[in-house]
Amino acid sequence: MTSTVPASARTTRRLLVLAGALFAVIIGQSQVLLGWGQSPAEFAADSDATLRVAGFAFAIWGLIYAWLLVYAVRQTLPATPDTPLLDALGWPSVAALLAIGWWIVAAAFDWETGTIVLIFGALLVLLIPLLARAAAIRALPRGDPDRWMTVWPLALLAGWLSIAAPVNLLTVLTGNGDLPTVLAPTAWAILAVAVVAALALGVTARLRTPAFALPVAWGLIGVFSAEQPRNAVLAFTALAAAIAVLIGAVILVFRLTPRVRATPAT
Repeated sequence: MTSTVPASARTTRRLLVLAGALFAVIIGQSQVLLGWGQSPAEFAADSDATLRVAGFAFAIWGLIYAWLLVYAVRQTLPATPDTPLLDALGWPSVAALLAIGWWIVAAAFDWETGTIVLIFGALLVLLIPLLARAAAIRALPRGDPDRWMTVWPLALLAGWLSIAAPVNLLTVLTGNGDLPTVLAPTAWAILAVAVVAALALGVTARLRTPAFALPVAWGLIGVFSAEQPRNAVLAFTALAAAIAVLIGAVILVFRLTPRVRATPAT
């Protein structure tokens, strides 16, 4: 199925997707290479007494950035058709790309409220249209370019944001002494892990692609690694959640069902 959007609007959207991707990647990599302000890992570690993620987990940004560039560059190619899925996800992806770029700036200069608004905004602006187009995504053939160069990069980004967002929130609340006392800090952290894992499985059940679940599992492994020396209960809860997300994603995506042996006739 081809797009019904006017050609001029499609061209504008394609160029802004590319501009947004370049903005996000350049901002992110310039922070790493030039070292201005705090890195994302340093920002997360600033007040991580409630929930900590190992620094190595943030290396996933390299993979996400590379795949986002594939998504953006593909749209500039004349041979790339404008499909309804590209139309539906194009403008939300522009907003998300700009948001993650500005999040790097906000984290670098410790603009705490800004980081919360930007990271949750980027997550929601991607997740809502992905779920709204779940039927179309499930219907994509395995080898369809939209599956690998549209759904995968955007779902990877949304999946990572789904675990980074609550970590961001708990970091800011903890650092400012605003974490509600109705639960102990470890209980808040375990609740966050459980919600993130449940979200990963719920989204995977809708989209039938592991792209959202994989970065969530990776982030939970990062929590396990970081928390093991200081909070074994939280660490092994995160590990159990990571395993559950991985196994659940395989079952949901590939629809594995136990084989039932035929009962011999009597």
